Amino acid sequence: MVNNSNENVKKPGLSSRAYAILKQGEEYSPYVPATQSYPEFTIKAIFFGIVFGILFGAANAYLGLRAGLTISTSIPVAVMTVAAFRALQAAGQSSNILEANLSQTIGSASSSLASGVIFTLPALFLWGVAPDLLQMTLLAACGGLIGVLFMIPLRRFLIKGEHGRLPYPEGTACAEVLVANEVGGKNAQFIYWGLAIGAFFKFLTSWIKLIPDEVTTRIPFLKKGQLGMDLSPALFGVGFILGPRIAAVMVGGGLLAWVVIIPSIAYWGDSFASPVFPESESLIRDMSPGQLWTRYVRYIGAGAVATAGIITLIRSVPVMVQSFKIGAAQLATRIGGDSNDGGIARTDQDLPLKFVGIALLAIAVVLAFVPQVFGNVGGSIVRVVAAICVVIFSFLFVTVASRIVGLVGVTSNPTSGMTIASLLGTSGVFLVMGWTDLTGKAAALTVGCVVAIAASISGDTSQDLKTGFLLGATPRRQQIGELIGVMTSAVFVCLSVLLLAKTFGFGGEELPAPQATLMKLVIEGVLDQQLPWGFVGIGAGIAIICELLKIPSLPFAVGVYLPVSTMTPVFVGGLLRGLFEKRSNSEADGATKRERGVLLGSGFVGGEGLLGVGIAAVAFVQGKKPNGIGIDWLGSHWLAELVGFAAFALLITVFIRLVRRQLS
Repeated sequence: MVNNSNENVKKPGLSSRAYAILKQGEEYSPYVPATQSYPEFTIKAIFFGIVFGILFGAANAYLGLRAGLTISTSIPVAVMTVAAFRALQAAGQSSNILEANLSQTIGSASSSLASGVIFTLPALFLWGVAPDLLQMTLLAACGGLIGVLFMIPLRRFLIKGEHGRLPYPEGTACAEVLVANEVGGKNAQFIYWGLAIGAFFKFLTSWIKLIPDEVTTRIPFLKKGQLGMDLSPALFGVGFILGPRIAAVMVGGGLLAWVVIIPSIAYWGDSFASPVFPESESLIRDMSPGQLWTRYVRYIGAGAVATAGIITLIRSVPVMVQSFKIGAAQLATRIGGDSNDGGIARTDQDLPLKFVGIALLAIAVVLAFVPQVFGNVGGSIVRVVAAICVVIFSFLFVTVASRIVGLVGVTSNPTSGMTIASLLGTSGVFLVMGWTDLTGKAAALTVGCVVAIAASISGDTSQDLKTGFLLGATPRRQQIGELIGVMTSAVFVCLSVLLLAKTFGFGGEELPAPQATLMKLVIEGVLDQQLPWGFVGIGAGIAIICELLKIPSLPFAVGVYLPVSTMTPVFVGGLLRGLFEKRSNSEADGATKRERGVLLGSGFVGGEGLLGVGIAAVAFVQGKKPNGIGIDWLGSHWLAELVGFAAFALLITVFIRLVRRQLS
């Protein structure tokens, strides 16, 4: 990739001040100085950003519905953009680093939007009030636009004013990747290898069904004890991205659920002659480990996740107060002004506050008065109250999320906790108003959907603006790019969710939609007041004990809530990353292997997710799911699982060899 100006001398990397706290009056010098202006908001930057955003948005939607978590796609989109620009360069079309940054800004918006959608809207399908594409798109677009717009007035404080204090890890890493590729990086191939391998393995397990997609084993001498492992390249890749500590904490939660809690319930209820609420038909002694998890442990996990999310939120109260004070001061000094007036450097130009205010007002009007947004919820008064709840909770949590991701990154953004808090608040209002029927539940959930997307996308916007700050991008153009990314990816992410719902359904083995199921339980618990509070209380106690023991409560709680088979490949991926980092010959060698592994892991997520959506699309067109090729491995389930495990071990071996290989 080359720059379009002959005056620019290629630089070796970011300034040494990229990570340092600046002294009073000191200004950071970005990679591209404010005095230089390169083509940035170009057709090819917009095109590739939209295309890669759609691809990874669909893949993240699949991953979230299967595993209950998503990944940041800024770095994969940036690397793929660089590779595409290099191909165009060979054809005689020059490009520059700011174009690549704008493309990843547009593309990365889709991952956060997918998170908010899959965390909430599948609950509507589980209730039997499935939304149509128009309603889903309106909810997604409104949430995404609110998140971007609320973040704009905070940029100068959080990104510029707090430089060095708030590291914004994904944003800084993305800037490093773009600069490294600018001066001759060769790592783009790893994400394409990952895409191909992830898609091929998904083809074997879910299309032709040559091998199983999960292996399980019973634990001898432990009643109902069972362990398992999803043969999923995507989950393995997620584990490598998360790293050993978080992956170990998550699998620890899974082991507690499946090796301790489920056997304990089995021993406790073995002599019961009647079902235990919430189960109404089967006796505990007659239930399988999976049924015990579904009917009892899921509520324990829900209590743990909700409590951990709220604890995380409470810890953010000082951040909220400080951010509100700063935000009010920023608004007081800038109200009525235009951030693009003459005299302001190119690298400090935001969209004007007048535009932000008018756009937010227009979105509030759409939420309150367009019936298709919240669906048929019983009248305009319900929609108006729902719109007010959206505005209040979105403003609150966008401010929180924008600062939290600056400290701990997008992966640790407590979107679940914020969504749960929004649902509890909204459901409480609806309970007081008497809106406790199914339409009231659906309206409360859609409020949570918009808030979840707004909080999630504000964190992504913050990381992208940090990348732009380090590189010398124009904030105004990045903010427009975020808005474009939201609008273009909203339709395709929602379309992917509809295809997956039509093909696989939600709440089953293929797509359990764990986060949406949790949100459903929260709303039902408030409005129906019929939750098994004993099990929920046990989960809350687990989260509190984790906090007292200094164990990260939210990832541990997620491990309790999800099947242990989902956590096992995550742990293997995290463990492998830890081994790479520990056995590296030097810090530079470790960093190289980590970057390659992250790109390969991101490719695994993209490849498996995209083929999963592709399978759903084919099944939708044909009206049936793929039947596979019919190999029964001599009729032996044990032999089939052994073959599947061997294939997954081979995949890990290929992963290791690719990470270690020497590049020519």
